[in-house]
Amino acid sequence: MAYPSVLGDEVWWEEYRPAEEGRTTLVRRDADGTVRDLLPAPWSVGTRVHEYGGRSHLPVPRRDDKAIARVGVVFANSEDQRLYLLERGAREPVPLTPEPASPGALRYADPALGADGKHLLCVREQHVDGTVRRSIVTVPLSGRGAHDPSAIRELVSGAHFYASPTVSPDGTHLAYVRWNHPRMPWDGTELRVGDLTENGLIGEYTLKGGVDESVLAPVWANDSTLYLASDWPGFWNLYQAGLKGQAIALYPAEEEFHSPPWRLGDRCFRLLEDGRIVTLHGDTAMRPSVYDPDTLDLEPVTTELTSWSHLDSDGTSVVAIAASADTAGCLVRLDPDRRTVEVLVRGAEEPVDPAYLPVPRQETLPGRYGATVHANVYPPTNPEVSSDGPAPYVVWAHGGPVGQATRSLDLVKAYFTSRGIGVVDVDYGGSTGYGRSYRKRLHKQWGAVDVEDCTAAARALVDRGLADPERLAIRGPSAGGLTALLALTGDTFACGVSYFGVADLLGLVKTTHDFESRFTDTLVGTLPGFVETYRERSPINRISEIGVPVLLLQGLEDKVVTPDQASRMAAGLSRRQVPYALLEFEGEAHGFRSEGARVRSLEAELAFYAGVFGFAPDVAPLELTTEPPEPRAEDPEIDIPVAEQLPEVTPESGVTAGTGEPVVREHTEPS
Repeated sequence: MAYPSVLGDEVWWEEYRPAEEGRTTLVRRDADGTVRDLLPAPWSVGTRVHEYGGRSHLPVPRRDDKAIARVGVVFANSEDQRLYLLERGAREPVPLTPEPASPGALRYADPALGADGKHLLCVREQHVDGTVRRSIVTVPLSGRGAHDPSAIRELVSGAHFYASPTVSPDGTHLAYVRWNHPRMPWDGTELRVGDLTENGLIGEYTLKGGVDESVLAPVWANDSTLYLASDWPGFWNLYQAGLKGQAIALYPAEEEFHSPPWRLGDRCFRLLEDGRIVTLHGDTAMRPSVYDPDTLDLEPVTTELTSWSHLDSDGTSVVAIAASADTAGCLVRLDPDRRTVEVLVRGAEEPVDPAYLPVPRQETLPGRYGATVHANVYPPTNPEVSSDGPAPYVVWAHGGPVGQATRSLDLVKAYFTSRGIGVVDVDYGGSTGYGRSYRKRLHKQWGAVDVEDCTAAARALVDRGLADPERLAIRGPSAGGLTALLALTGDTFACGVSYFGVADLLGLVKTTHDFESRFTDTLVGTLPGFVETYRERSPINRISEIGVPVLLLQGLEDKVVTPDQASRMAAGLSRRQVPYALLEFEGEAHGFRSEGARVRSLEAELAFYAGVFGFAPDVAPLELTTEPPEPRAEDPEIDIPVAEQLPEVTPESGVTAGTGEPVVREHTEPS
């Protein structure tokens, strides 16, 4: 469940269904507690703005001839990316935006209701001839824009990126956030305000923010006052700003009051009708509190649910998604007066026996040169098995790389810990949740600091006697894949797993999507000046230093890390005679969504560890090979120097090297 919206006693949310070919539907909980799906298959909710998307729906009050309010819901459809309106009681949604010239060429995200209740404001992303253009537009709820593109009115354009359009209660001002390449939204953004007139937006100016300040999520307190989050003091704290003058910090603290802005439409604080603010705050596990601007008190809400996200409120009712180490994400309602929490809908239909769930230990581990490394340690946990001595451990390097390791229930971790494999989830330098200075540790150091921190975390567990130094692995998705592959060039890990991971930084710059196309300017350096650094930090150019088995998993529809990165890495490992397996998934993009792909990849990963660590798994074995993958027409030619051959890497446990079996490139179609 994600992105709940609330109006009175009714709650809407987006619910992901992996068993239904990775479809996301809309669900509503009525005032009497009835829960109903609003969209049958094949409808699927989801925006691909920035490729990562975000909030994709918005309830909208509608009035019939008797002036009785009936709440419909607007949503972005995954297939064609158009906006649709589903009226209350209607069988089929109707389009609000025009059909694009090519599939998915017009995308919409971050919707907000206009002051007149007749228009929607949102971010629009246009894809034309390989270029991307973004703007803030208004969309009439009448549906006229579906047939008349001129009815979609553009309010502001010119910047590379936009977020959080919001209109003042009296409809006279528009506030929004913008930023430009090469900055990312956690580097530097501007909060802009302008006068909203019949002729468009005029008199715009920057109210707060700049190249070294990240301003997020403006919310109107009244016609002339805004609340916002800014990391000016080093952490994303809450501020109050008038239409002129300096912004005022509401509650200065060395903790975050907003999550990292990877997806559009995330909300971490909301305004109540009486002027108080319900806010989430913390590190990587955010908790709720109620802030009173009159008394300046921040009163915590006592709850056993420790990881909160996706907050929403209509001014009276407050809802969110909340979880803990042993509870899957739930839809909850928070009472700001009593400061109590009610679970409305639970996320897991069949609760797992808590005895099999690992309890994370938040650790501060010693890093290289005295640096601090934050990590969550999940020891092996199975009530039916006890063992003495150090255990095998897998280091998790999260994607991002400006991401974070949360402490909410993760059944993927439990899948491994219940089978005797410990997990240490590392918040390496660059991670969010610990302030701007910790994020900036990765500036110009991607592929160095992250590798050092993950390696240091593994060695710290070995030094404590918790981890077996001969049975250490590292895995990572996306940017974490680059970290994992580079870590294999050292002597710490016995194997590594890359989920749609980056192998070639120069190739990434050429092929990745627009949102992150200049991300490496900050993380590695600007081109062409830093071209040798790009080469040195690319696993594809370090294959001669890798001598342990590698598992590569890749979606063939990935637009963020294109499939050639995995296949080229496999070809290089083959030349080096390093055992590997490459599993490619038809229909999957950056992050596996279908049940079939998720199950297959996890079972392959477990079988991979079993072969390397030397135990019998409860899944089919995974055969490795040193034969080259079949060439792909779309893969560029590469020239990987082959150094002297290492001894054949074939653990006695049964991992098969050089078999030539037809698993060199395994295609898996979604269920």
